[in-house]
Amino acid sequence: MATNGLMASSSVFLHRPRISFASRTNQTAGKCGKGRVSFIGIGTRHLPVVLSMTATADSGEEVVKSVLPGNGISIMVNGCSGKMGKAVIKAADSAGVNIVPISFGSAGEDGQRVEVCGKEITVHGPTEREKVLSSVFEKHPELIVVDYTIPSAVNDNAELYSKVGVPFVMGTTGGDRNKLYETVEEAKIYAVISPQMGKQVVAFLAAMEIMAEQFPGAFSGYSLDVMESHQASKLDASGTAKAVISCFQELGVSYDMDQIQLIRDPKQQVEMVGVPEEHISGHAFHLYHLTSPDETVSFEFQHNVCGRSIYAEGTVDAVLFLAKKIRLKADQRIYNMIDVLREGNMR
Repeated sequence: MATNGLMASSSVFLHRPRISFASRTNQTAGKCGKGRVSFIGIGTRHLPVVLSMTATADSGEEVVKSVLPGNGISIMVNGCSGKMGKAVIKAADSAGVNIVPISFGSAGEDGQRVEVCGKEITVHGPTEREKVLSSVFEKHPELIVVDYTIPSAVNDNAELYSKVGVPFVMGTTGGDRNKLYETVEEAKIYAVISPQMGKQVVAFLAAMEIMAEQFPGAFSGYSLDVMESHQASKLDASGTAKAVISCFQELGVSYDMDQIQLIRDPKQQVEMVGVPEEHISGHAFHLYHLTSPDETVSFEFQHNVCGRSIYAEGTVDAVLFLAKKIRLKADQRIYNMIDVLREGNMR
């Protein structure tokens, strides 16, 4: 399976000329969301406790300590042959989290061995995945699966994790998101599901949602131009862009998601967008330009990310967060990165 890179620093500028990415190539960045891809509204379900891991302490504080890096957590990174998967493995290894030397990939990757951080990981194709995962989960009962695969695999993968009963962190975008949540709810397993793992970006998107909820219609009549640039391997439109746009829609802006200008050509990315050449294969540059009806006022929101470390680090925080919730036998089972941010225990 290939990776699905998700990327984006936020800045607000007033009275700027029309769209121009290149003016701010030195800023680093990548997602916010009814029709909205909501980060705040998701993850408030309360389900009976079925799956849990044995806590070694009675108090919440001791449990928190027990899930610090190096304390019995193992992860299996699916999509390990991709750049995002490798970045997560490196971040997890640095944090002292045990990496299970097994991963799932495409049929063409079956049997391949991927070396990351001196660890050799065997990739299994689509056949016998349930048997393999069940065996790994039996050997590592504290296992959490991390998914960075492809949009078309989201629902099948979630059904597999749910059937086996293994908790997971889903960073892959796409798929049928309603079906994804239904699958996890029915299985009553623990999961962090978020199309955006960059903690600072998520905080920015949460602020956008708050603004949309507190000041509906504040930008009524304004026109919106949106441009987003990602590495060529990212086939779908950015979930971050869609989430931010949905916030603007609630603020009164009329905009069709099909109008998003997707930049995937490397030459355009360097010359027009201003992406550093060394980050063509891994970046997320987003620009949102608002203009008043009489064109006397404009607002520009920009958030850019180079590389994948922001997402990898956020993913590891999500793993530690989920491990804590499992050991506390929390009633809530489905979480997102807003929940992780609110916890305040990020490294």
